[in-house]
Amino acid sequence: MNEEMHPSRWGDPARAAALPDATRGLVEMVFGVYDRPAVDHPTLPPSALGADLLAGLAAIVGADQVRTDDETRRLRTRGKSTPDLLRARSGDLGDAPDAVVRPGDHDEVASVLAFAVEHRLAVVPFGGGTSVTGGLVARRAGFVGVLSLDLVRMKRLLAVDHTSMTATLEPGLRGPEAEALLAAEGLTLGHYPQSWEFASIGGFAATRSSGQSSAGYGRFDALVVGLSVATPRGRVDLGSAPANAAGPDLRQLFLGSEGTFGVITSVTVRVRRLPAVKVYEGWRWPSFADGAAAVRTLAQAGLLPTVIRLSDEAETAINLADPAAVGGEGSAGCLMITGYEGEQAAVDAKRAAVTAVLTGLGGDGTGTAAGEKWAHGRFDAPYLRDSMLDAGVLVETLETATFWSNVERLYADVKAALTAALGDPSIVLCHISHVYETGCSLYFTVAAKESADPLAQWDKAKTAASDAMIAAGATITHHHAVGTDHKPWFAQEVGPLGVSVLRAVKADLDPTGILNPGVLIP
Repeated sequence: MNEEMHPSRWGDPARAAALPDATRGLVEMVFGVYDRPAVDHPTLPPSALGADLLAGLAAIVGADQVRTDDETRRLRTRGKSTPDLLRARSGDLGDAPDAVVRPGDHDEVASVLAFAVEHRLAVVPFGGGTSVTGGLVARRAGFVGVLSLDLVRMKRLLAVDHTSMTATLEPGLRGPEAEALLAAEGLTLGHYPQSWEFASIGGFAATRSSGQSSAGYGRFDALVVGLSVATPRGRVDLGSAPANAAGPDLRQLFLGSEGTFGVITSVTVRVRRLPAVKVYEGWRWPSFADGAAAVRTLAQAGLLPTVIRLSDEAETAINLADPAAVGGEGSAGCLMITGYEGEQAAVDAKRAAVTAVLTGLGGDGTGTAAGEKWAHGRFDAPYLRDSMLDAGVLVETLETATFWSNVERLYADVKAALTAALGDPSIVLCHISHVYETGCSLYFTVAAKESADPLAQWDKAKTAASDAMIAAGATITHHHAVGTDHKPWFAQEVGPLGVSVLRAVKADLDPTGILNPGVLIP
């Protein structure tokens, strides 16, 4: 796997591919397609940082760890949302940082922050670059320049406690790197978001990420038992026990803070033994409502498998439950994927109990074929998005969450808002991706014929869907974070006093406002 992503595409450039002929035929029939011309990436404007500032940074991290060349700066420009990719594909790289600085440990991070405060430089912490909500686009106004604080050198497994089943990791570790280090100890984190191949440990923490196996392993914030943070005011170390009553849990202040309160320099997480067995299988349900009721029954009975996902009728019909393909054989009803990981006896017992419940509720088990296809292609959907964009089809995702009693309304309202905003031809798909006793998340995927102004086209749809989420009493984001894109709705969600509290924390920890300015804080 290539460690660096393409500046205007997702993931490993070697895995980029055109739409298969059969898929292209289907897409052309629905949307009409055209081949988007390739755009050469323009030369970036020179760095705004003078030789004295670059020398000062080099004195902290080393001259070879301060980069101002176009290629390095281009690769640290924005994230990987569809609007980010569209801007890059059009040749707009105007948000490029002035320099990429690569500290090697906590002390160097702290020194870079002190230097940035002294010289009025904005600092954007960078892990894997997979943000899809504008979380890497700092406000430049009022600053001498913008630094991308690339944590790529901070990739150590610092400690393993086999008795307590915890591990301490540095923030620059990508998902596969972290799993490889833990596997050598016979352990796993079990955190597999769709961005897993490129996203980082620090990014998981800073955005309160949720992985595809969250039903079994938990959200990332639930896995964190401790962390260290460098702030412009000093160091913060949290997590002296698995739980406490020593006031509000300040770990939660930094989890989800998106680099605006400090830079996470280490994370201590709960880990599990490597599973001996992994089994994934498929189930059919007559309708999305029937499948959702079954998911709720499992959650409230304490019988959730490691993985559980439910696609609605539209997503099932075009086979997006298998991220590696569009098209294929459509069928009535909805597809559920269940997965079990662990020791053989435990997997057998859980699988038997879940099977009994789902069968009793009217589910139709289809065996392991659908589950294995999903597991094989679970990280491929962003590559498919690239291929669709190449063909002139706008593809993007958004997500939300609510309580079970509100799922039907939220699903209907967001789908209606997206359909109305995008018009014809367009497709709106949805699946339940993360599940709790009290509710679940809804993950929407849209595809539409690209207009002459695709950025405005998506902004209209995104605004309509976000308005519908807030009107329905749901959250603006379950696991994609706030960034810059969700700020207006985030302010509505937490209310004026909540915004005031966030601003007060920001002012105390980062009084000069250098950390990711313009992100998260309304």
